[in-house]
Amino acid sequence: MRTLSALVVALFVVAGCSTPASEKPNPELAPRGTQMTTAKPSRQDLTSKVSLSGKVVINPVFGLVSPVAGQVRYLDVKAPDKTPTKPTKVANVFANGRPSAVDVPAGAMFSGRLADDKATVTAGQPIVSAKHVGYGLVAEIKGEQAYQLSDALASVQAQIKNGPGPFPCAVLGTIAALPAGTIPDPPPPAENPATPPPSGGPATNAAPPPGNSGKPEENKPNPSEATGMRLVCTAPSDLKLINGAEATMEVITEKAVGVMVLPVEAVAGGQGKGKVDVLGANGQRVTKDVVLGLTDGKVVQIKSGLVGDETVAVPGPNIPAAPDANTPGGPGK
Repeated sequence: MRTLSALVVALFVVAGCSTPASEKPNPELAPRGTQMTTAKPSRQDLTSKVSLSGKVVINPVFGLVSPVAGQVRYLDVKAPDKTPTKPTKVANVFANGRPSAVDVPAGAMFSGRLADDKATVTAGQPIVSAKHVGYGLVAEIKGEQAYQLSDALASVQAQIKNGPGPFPCAVLGTIAALPAGTIPDPPPPAENPATPPPSGGPATNAAPPPGNSGKPEENKPNPSEATGMRLVCTAPSDLKLINGAEATMEVITEKAVGVMVLPVEAVAGGQGKGKVDVLGANGQRVTKDVVLGLTDGKVVQIKSGLVGDETVAVPGPNIPAAPDANTPGGPGK
């Protein structure tokens, strides 16, 4: 009986000291803002990149822009009977009486005018569409990426999914959206009165009907369709490409050499402005403002705000959300 009583008491004590599984703290989840580790600024080269999803396309259309601000004067461009091996001059833009030529590059064909003849255009405005003959890589560009990419097309690397790459991809034209290109009708033939034959037979040297230049209709170039913002580039000629294959294009937008960086987890904020928690000698936190630069997703450039010998807390400071106008104490309350 005494043994049974002792066993009951022991079970009661164990049960009273035990914590239900649902109430045990999870060692993997720390409260928000808890310092997990520290980091010190370091220096390294940094490259900012943007990755675009695209695909292999046959005969892609691209745009050529006006090199200067001025008046555009188009040339009459005849449809070639084969792929041009030299640039094709298609327009001049006159500024202060001086012309600047606009050429469709070799390997591409004129595809349409994007402005009216004699129109006043700005530098960088698309004025001609062209069609690359053969395979190209095309990636559609979102609006928020346009300004980031507009001046960064000198270095593009591409990778075909489950195929060749990475390889350099030469950019064609501009990334700007293109309106539909137009092909003007050929000029009417010069008046050539028919010469009656001596025998009174049918006239010879009669002018062709209006709108008929005498050239087969299939040789007339087709006007280009409108496009959204897109990046078009070409791969090295020795690579095997398959129409419709998926690809990734990586655009290097900016480079920096030997700059101060911190792990992205140590910095709160973005778009050039941020905050970090600097640890003092006694472990106290002091939040400091910093100016941010490039990031590769792992580290971020610190342009100013730190000397370089500080110890910062990781994760960085927790910036509270702005109060809601509908909650007590919010704006207007």
